[in-house]
Amino acid sequence: MANTHSGTSRSHHPVAYLTDVEGIWEKLVSFCRDNPHVHLDHEGRLVVRPGSTFVYGGDAVDRGPDGLRVVRTLLEARQRQPSQVVLLAGNRDINKLRLLRELNGFPLARTPADMRAAPRPVLLRWIMENTMGARGAFEFRRAELERTNDQVSDEDVVDSFLADVRPGGPLRDYLSVCQLAYRTGNTLFVHGGVHERSLGVVPTGEFVEGVDAWVEALNRWYSEQLAAFREERIGPDGTPAWEPLIAYQAPTPGERINLGSVVYGRMADSLNHPGLPSPALITTLAHSGIHRVVVGHTPSGDCPSVLREESFELILADNSYGRVEGASRLFLRDDSVYVEGQVKLDSGKLEQLRFQLSLGDTSVPFGRQLLDTGQLVKGPLESGDWLLFRALPQFQVEQLPVAPSALEGRALGPARAEAHGV
Repeated sequence: MANTHSGTSRSHHPVAYLTDVEGIWEKLVSFCRDNPHVHLDHEGRLVVRPGSTFVYGGDAVDRGPDGLRVVRTLLEARQRQPSQVVLLAGNRDINKLRLLRELNGFPLARTPADMRAAPRPVLLRWIMENTMGARGAFEFRRAELERTNDQVSDEDVVDSFLADVRPGGPLRDYLSVCQLAYRTGNTLFVHGGVHERSLGVVPTGEFVEGVDAWVEALNRWYSEQLAAFREERIGPDGTPAWEPLIAYQAPTPGERINLGSVVYGRMADSLNHPGLPSPALITTLAHSGIHRVVVGHTPSGDCPSVLREESFELILADNSYGRVEGASRLFLRDDSVYVEGQVKLDSGKLEQLRFQLSLGDTSVPFGRQLLDTGQLVKGPLESGDWLLFRALPQFQVEQLPVAPSALEGRALGPARAEAHGV
């Protein structure tokens, strides 16, 4: 059963947050290196220090050759320290549940006829590349298997992915201890995002008032869906009973996002430029004592984007598609956030970004946006400049240093996604 305890985080109780490692072991290693709250011991086990909580925000697999290792490491930590380790299920994790049926005679309706008739390895590659956004995952798994096996065939790779979600499989066990949302103190964690169409909504059609009651109901529904998968329940019309979970973690048909889902919603515009929730949603969250939302899922450059408006913060901390190899670090307390990460500027120069910011602090421009250019002021660089960030077309980003004096007199405001065409 997933941990749904809301917690009563205080300023002395830190949360260390990491998300979207996506099968790249070095990102987990760099996050743990010299980390005051989480470390890897001499056996490679992830250990959370007393008094701290570790939250992993989802997407453990797909884009690197260490997916099995990452999943097993996070799962072992959760089993050993269940009160200190929280795992959120990401879309890249959940969508692997599809493979048991799609590789055994029940492919998606849009699967081409030649793929339906193709050998399993050909079909799996097509599924990964065309319906899971996981181009390269097949060969990444082969590389991981080859570390312990001299010869790995295409069929061996297929069997490995299927073993992941069969009884005793590491990803199956991992998903069983994950949850969809987690609240501690004044902070709400989800993988993708929170919108008017998702807050309070459970995919059964139920609407639940209050963030704590909603988080509990949403996580309970998730657990019930996984139970249906484990029991292989199929409806009279042949539809799997866990199909609602598969739909919940995917884009709405015909769209790139799913605003009704905390897994596949995005806190960003169509270019992936980050944006705050609407004022009405911020007010609704505040009524339940939520003053900060933390998400992954949406790439946001090399270091986290902290967006602020008065006493509310939105933090996007996805570690994928960056220009640097390591992962950023994010430590949270009810009253402050600490951000640390390496940044590769547009010039190619590597810089370190590091700052601690109190909730509601209006003395610095970090977390606000230049109204004339739309650039987000991310934070201070070691050079003394401030980092400006902007998402650009075709998944490109702009990361520029600017002298603090250059911002004097320029209008700053809250970053709103709707202002950029969501």
